[in-house]
Amino acid sequence: MKKTTYALAIAALLASSASTLAADTKVGLLMDITGPIASFIPPLQNAANLAVQHVNENGGLLDGQAVPVYGDTTGSSQGAVDAAGKLINVENVPIIMGALMSGTTIAAAEAAAIPAGVVQISPTATSPAMTDIKDSDLLYRIVPSDNFQGKVLAKMVLDEGIKKVAVTFVNNDYGVGIGSTFVEAYKALGGEVVAEVKHEEKKNSYRSELATLSKAGGDALVVVAYAGDSGGKIVKQAIEGGLFTKFIGTDGLRDETLISDIGAEALATSFFSAPTSPADNPYQTQLHDLYTAAYSEPADKPFVDQTYDATFMALLAIEKAGSADRAKMAEALRAIASAPGEKVGPGEWAKAKALIAEGKDIDYDGAGGSYDFDENGDVAGFIGKFVVDGTVYKQIAIVE
Repeated sequence: MKKTTYALAIAALLASSASTLAADTKVGLLMDITGPIASFIPPLQNAANLAVQHVNENGGLLDGQAVPVYGDTTGSSQGAVDAAGKLINVENVPIIMGALMSGTTIAAAEAAAIPAGVVQISPTATSPAMTDIKDSDLLYRIVPSDNFQGKVLAKMVLDEGIKKVAVTFVNNDYGVGIGSTFVEAYKALGGEVVAEVKHEEKKNSYRSELATLSKAGGDALVVVAYAGDSGGKIVKQAIEGGLFTKFIGTDGLRDETLISDIGAEALATSFFSAPTSPADNPYQTQLHDLYTAAYSEPADKPFVDQTYDATFMALLAIEKAGSADRAKMAEALRAIASAPGEKVGPGEWAKAKALIAEGKDIDYDGAGGSYDFDENGDVAGFIGKFVVDGTVYKQIAIVE
């Protein structure tokens, strides 16, 4: 009798545990953890983890907890396909936050997510090519396309009185997208591109490309590449060779590793563009306070705001859908991101969950601003102008 009672108790406990586990819901976090932007990643993982923490500490996801499952693209197209495939087919995630690089985001979408009917929301992918992908309303991003950033950067450069530039951009979706847009816009506004060189990643030396660029005699070198790969090497080798003293970079180059590798003094006359938040955004302040309280470090790192927002929005979409049904994610994501609805900001999970339970609409406004998706899953946005200030970057202007 005692054995029977004991066995029944164990069975009940196991059943209870299984039920609890079954109530938890996984969310895919596809990041370029290794590869050319590896130095960007730790604060972004913190941001994503913080979003999950805010959900689990304030009511949980659906009837259980949110379980983050990471996939590493290795910064390559094949790595992105493999990592996304595992999240979709092995982990059975209903939605994916990521990837980060444009090339890895597109590769994962086209070969894995779209065929499986899984929504992807990238916090950082900016390639204009994403707009035209036939994605069945499954591919989203919460930063503006490089068509916008390239045009803004062209105006920034001319506003600085720089009339002639040499340009080099990495030969991938990101580099070609923003590099081509910049060149076209700069010329249209009256600037002169004295040399334009497309370069490949993962080379040890870019001195041949720099020789071509410097001979043309530009007043500055525009570099569209990643600081952790070709971008950082190009800047360093240009300085070592005495070829350029002023550099203009985009978001891929705005990495603090560039400052630590090159030195602030050598970058004193340079400036950088990157997607940013609107001025005087209370939700940015709200997130930064939460982030600093959690990690004892400042949140003013590239794309922390957007990574938190994209993760929080993915979780809101699951809650809005009422289940982990992949077919419901796109409609739910659009619903939580746009008016009408009561405003919800970073960390306000309990409020959002209660409103959804009451059948009321919500409108998430994040640290990166508001996110009203157009028919292509794109958003408008803001571009900041940054300069080096000691060991960090300081934003000195915002363009809408």
